[in-house]
Amino acid sequence: AGGHHPVREGEVFNMRYQALRELGCGTFATVWLCQDMRRKKQVAVKVLKSRDSFAEAAQDEVALLRCVSNMKKKDQAGENIVCLLDDFRMIGENGFHILLLRALGPSLRCLMGNYAAQGLPLPFVKKALQQVLAGLHFLHKRCRIIHTDIKPENILLYGRDKSLQRLLPNTFGCGQRTDLRLKGPGGDLGNQLEESDLMSIEVKIADLGSACWTYKPFSKEIQTQPYRALEVLLGLDYGTPADIWSMGCLAFEMATGECLFDPQPGKYFSRDDDHVARIIELLGRIPPQIAFSWNKSTKFFSRPGALLRISRLSPRSLHTILADRHKWTKHQVTPFTAFLLPALQYAPDRRATAAQCLQHAWLGA
Repeated sequence: AGGHHPVREGEVFNMRYQALRELGCGTFATVWLCQDMRRKKQVAVKVLKSRDSFAEAAQDEVALLRCVSNMKKKDQAGENIVCLLDDFRMIGENGFHILLLRALGPSLRCLMGNYAAQGLPLPFVKKALQQVLAGLHFLHKRCRIIHTDIKPENILLYGRDKSLQRLLPNTFGCGQRTDLRLKGPGGDLGNQLEESDLMSIEVKIADLGSACWTYKPFSKEIQTQPYRALEVLLGLDYGTPADIWSMGCLAFEMATGECLFDPQPGKYFSRDDDHVARIIELLGRIPPQIAFSWNKSTKFFSRPGALLRISRLSPRSLHTILADRHKWTKHQVTPFTAFLLPALQYAPDRRATAAQCLQHAWLGA
């Protein structure tokens, strides 16, 4: 009781959706590729655990997704958010389960895997970020929603052109290790898509399973670690600027192929300790009014500017990382860092908004 529903291949949900195969399994739900037998197309079905607490969280997610669907009718920017097609309940072996139905697409992580060494081409990075930021602006201003988990796995790809179906088959998840690559001249798979094909790909923000209202946060612990905003690490109140910090981390990873912050635990310090240290190394000393603005500040700091468990830091700048490690030219580095740094401001109220990021010259260049 309270566990996952043991879905079987061929099982039919709601007399309409036939389970083909599992796409993924998490703490709260499994996701299945299903055939919509009425519309003759494939969809993704998220089957949540039956425990009461998960049912409550599912109802919150349904409310958030319905808000997005309703606001989409008034604002075209909502097209940058994956929509809820349907939701329903069923009784399984372990109790009541809530099922959410969504359109399916491979994630940005799948695409990035083929460009890991050097990052995605910058024209596509800019186009994708414009769509992500338009989606965030829609969520923040129109829906009053904080996504709380912006990362490559939650950005889905899709193609408007039917010819892209060979590039974006709607029958796989990244866990199946399916390639997103074209055949090269010799018939073997090449390493990357042709730029014309790549620029035909659109992106959508997905998975509002961890999202919350701007006026009603559901949890103190949000965001996947490498994309976690400073205020969340420090246990402070958060808002929509937390999503912008994650977007900044996403932008760097798309452009370079490496995480901006990839913290690791050590013998005498935690992963969070290392994360705060890496942020300071890159962005400079955290102002005391931020570092000591909560009642558990001694978790990380012994005094203003000094970390409690990590004494040796190796300061480095974004400019140095891009120029030395990734061999970017000054012409590339300067406008990109000018775009990125406002999204990584320590003080949330000074961080750029999605609308301000959209207006930045680097995105439109």
